[in-house]
Amino acid sequence: MFEYDSIGEFLKSFFSSRLFVLSAVVILLGTVLLQRLFQLQIINGETYQENYTLLIQKEKVLPATRGNIYDRNGMLLAYNKLAYKVTIEDNGTYEDTEEKNEEINQVLAEIVAVLEQNGDAYTNDFGISLKSSGKYEFRSEGTALQRFRADVYGEADAANLGYSKKLGYDTSQASEKQVIEYLSDAYGLAKKPYSESKELQYKILVMRYALAQNSYQKYISTTLASNVSNETMAYVEENKDHLQGVQIEEDYIREYAKSEYFASMIGYTGKISTEEYEKLSEKNDAYTLTDVVGKAGIEQVMDEYLQGKKGSQTLYVDNVGKEIETTDYVEPTAGNNVYLSIDGKLQVAVYDLLEQELAGILYSKIVDAKETEITLKASDLKIAVYDAYFSLINNNVIRTSHFTANDASTTEQQVQQAFESRLAEVLARLEMQFQSDLPETYTAAAKEYQSYYSYIVSMLKSQKIILTDKIDTSDATYIAWTNDETISLKEFLNYCITAGWIDYNIFQAEDEYSDSSEIYADLVRYILETLKTDDGFEKKIYEYLIQQDVVSGRQLCLILFDQNVLKKDSDSYEGLSNGIVSSYSFLRNKIRDLEITPAQLALDPCTASCVITNTRTGELLACVSYPGYDNNRMANSVDADYFASMQSDHSEPLYNHATQERTAPGSTFKMVTATAGLTEGVIVPSSKITCTGQFQLLDNKPKCWIYPASHGPLNVSEAIGESCNGFFYQVGYDLSMVAGSYSDSAGIKRLSKYAQEYGLGDKTGIEIPEYESQVADEFPVMAAIGQSNHNYTTVQLARYVTAVANKGTVYNYTLLNHIENKNGKVIKEYKPSIKNTMDDISESTWNAIHEGNLLVTEGLDAFRNFQIHVGGKTGTAQQVMTRGNHALFVGYAPFENPKISIATRIAFGYTSHNAADVSAQILKYYFKLSDQDDLLNGQARDVSNGQNIGD
Repeated sequence: MFEYDSIGEFLKSFFSSRLFVLSAVVILLGTVLLQRLFQLQIINGETYQENYTLLIQKEKVLPATRGNIYDRNGMLLAYNKLAYKVTIEDNGTYEDTEEKNEEINQVLAEIVAVLEQNGDAYTNDFGISLKSSGKYEFRSEGTALQRFRADVYGEADAANLGYSKKLGYDTSQASEKQVIEYLSDAYGLAKKPYSESKELQYKILVMRYALAQNSYQKYISTTLASNVSNETMAYVEENKDHLQGVQIEEDYIREYAKSEYFASMIGYTGKISTEEYEKLSEKNDAYTLTDVVGKAGIEQVMDEYLQGKKGSQTLYVDNVGKEIETTDYVEPTAGNNVYLSIDGKLQVAVYDLLEQELAGILYSKIVDAKETEITLKASDLKIAVYDAYFSLINNNVIRTSHFTANDASTTEQQVQQAFESRLAEVLARLEMQFQSDLPETYTAAAKEYQSYYSYIVSMLKSQKIILTDKIDTSDATYIAWTNDETISLKEFLNYCITAGWIDYNIFQAEDEYSDSSEIYADLVRYILETLKTDDGFEKKIYEYLIQQDVVSGRQLCLILFDQNVLKKDSDSYEGLSNGIVSSYSFLRNKIRDLEITPAQLALDPCTASCVITNTRTGELLACVSYPGYDNNRMANSVDADYFASMQSDHSEPLYNHATQERTAPGSTFKMVTATAGLTEGVIVPSSKITCTGQFQLLDNKPKCWIYPASHGPLNVSEAIGESCNGFFYQVGYDLSMVAGSYSDSAGIKRLSKYAQEYGLGDKTGIEIPEYESQVADEFPVMAAIGQSNHNYTTVQLARYVTAVANKGTVYNYTLLNHIENKNGKVIKEYKPSIKNTMDDISESTWNAIHEGNLLVTEGLDAFRNFQIHVGGKTGTAQQVMTRGNHALFVGYAPFENPKISIATRIAFGYTSHNAADVSAQILKYYFKLSDQDDLLNGQARDVSNGQNIGD
């Protein structure tokens, strides 16, 4: 009874209490929740599982296809090719920076391995290159280098760079090693396994830096490799599940037809730099930091027209970044097509003819000797074949880095052993001299070691360890080293330290120095360690190994076959190996057959340029610079090794010899002097001036080229025809007379006036980089024959001779013809504009000059029995006694009614006959006066029988 009463009371109490209410609510909510879960998971579970996605919206920019570039006749020069690229997006989720670094680095290491396995190149726009020797090297200098440093250290403005307490150094002077160490720490690459492989660490760092340039923005892809193989594409697609953010995307890469012929004009494309982005965005805000832009030439000048207009689309992605839906698609608009004024076939022919001429000069000049003998006449200089042997290494035709490869040939291994032995010997001797109490003076040293000592000082200056801006050049010790050469390198370096001319922060150890002896010890240690892997010093060693026949010409020629520089020819190879064929004959024959080109040897002469103009319209038909380069290897993903080799190439292929190389014009300037003399009334067409072989009215008594003979009395046409210096000395002198007294300034003013009228005083207007011309401003008598300090490019001489040909119309040049949109509609036309007309020049003056030009060509073997008459003027400009003279020719044809003009320069081409000779070949090609296959026969031109008017 008691139990029932207790239960009843409990229930009565429970239902009347707040606990009942709470329990009821909990039971009710639980029932609802269970019912909802049952519905979601059991009844509608499959449906919800299929539709459960986390939708994220992102805007994607669609790049436009770049416009094409054509010649005037529609020859395709630059176009786009469909390819595929490997990209990465930063779309992973990580706990912290350490985990992020670890996972991204693992992914990139796997990509690097795949690319290497399949022979694909990774994209490398990083500002530091890694040399085969293991040395880091900045790729730029000046403002571009400072912009790179600013990007690395996160500064918006390079001016904000400076000393960092945290880093312990000045970021504005950060070395390559400091930049690499800083980024390696930031990206988690300073630890194993990446620290164990310098090359792997560098490659991943390059990719990480490219990601950083996109500021790790979600869904902004960074290109890791372009134009990849099918094998790489398949690997990425098959392993997407663990290659976070990596994917294959369609891409259009830039391709160039006949690249070496047009590269100096067209340029190439590449990923936009921060500096370029800031500059281009000032005019057009459509540019982004992922764009590909023109880096040089027409590609750069016409970038805004070629770029096209980007498209866009809205994407929705799920929680792992997979695209679910696309909306709001806006199609990109292709870029415009640019047509040049250049005749592509003519450009190619001129280039090949220049190469044949250069090869012919080299073939005729190379002699079987160890050293070049200096002669009184530059035209008599010869080229020692040992210089050619050394050039094979010095200009990187032979890759010494391959001598230590696993597949190196027996000959390569032999040469490497000789090098290593000599290097060890040289370093040991240098160390002994550095430590000796009585080191040898520079004068007392052997020639070989003098070369090494000079190289060490030059190296320290280039690395800014010796601070050239702090050196007192009047200091007695400095003079004793540089001029008198009476002290040792040890004494000089110690003096640099005590004088404060050394920046020891670059090579100092961790501990601070207590005295200069410790600084010197560390400097010596730095020098010896650096020389072990220094490319320039390696070449110095090889130079003397070759001179001393420790490394033979035969070995080097055999290596040309081993490294596939030359196609394997069993007869030649065996003949060379057995000594039946001498290395001297072998090398000359390969030059004759253009299997080894002047550009590869980089001996004098190895460069040339030619500009051809329509004299009636001022249109440029050819603008040739030899040698060229392969801009396909510079565009898209830069071939870092190729770019570095082009920068160090002694033939300077990245330099446009038609628009950037300046020399004195030599006797080609005499037409300006004739114009000035005739117009100013100093002479008339019939005036006779007697050449005695030496001009007596100046203290230095300058000679005519014919001295000790003389030309006797000549009129102005005859003087042009004979290129008589004596005649034009007198005209220059008479132009300098004011009220019976000689005045340098008056003569220069008069000559300058007419040079300016011919357009020689400024740039031609051509769109690509062109150096300013320099009209002589001193010594009018010497200036009158094209010497003094005149300095003109080939394109400026082309405008000048065009004005001579058409009797006074001076044009502003353009490389462009017109621009078409993607539908073929012309949207802009380009024509040469008239800069000025020489209306004050009389018809009799023009006739006298033209008559002289005809006499010039009639006296040249190159134009003997020519099917049409040609007017022209040769020119020779001496630069230094130890190298050949610059050879020049300017002319026009047909003489009676000129259609085109030509200006040709062969730098260090010995004699103006060589420039006239190749110009004659070019005119034969243009006017179809000879069989074109005979002209372009791929053989060195025979220049042995040519004779030349002196100038």
